[in-house]
Amino acid sequence: MSRVVVFRRLAKRELDDAIFWYEDRRKGLGYAFSVAIQKQIVRISISPEQFPRVQGDVRKAVLRRFPYSIYFITDKQRIVVLAIFHVRRDPQHLESRA
Repeated sequence: MSRVVVFRRLAKRELDDAIFWYEDRRKGLGYAFSVAIQKQIVRISISPEQFPRVQGDVRKAVLRRFPYSIYFITDKQRIVVLAIFHVRRDPQHLESRA
């Protein structure tokens, strides 16, 4: 059973910024990035336990085509996306989000 997925405000802003950045580089690339995020979100919502824990209860789902990771936490009813980071970004920034 899939769970409801919610984004923290900062994670939504990071997503929007990345989509804009990719679209600015090449028309349609922002859309492709958005689709890749949505596909990974579906996988997360169906089976969040398949993704490794990286810090406490925070899990990480790495995109295949783009160098980004989705950091999230779960409870029985929902999944909360904490961050969408470029792989070069230090995940220590998560400490204040969980």
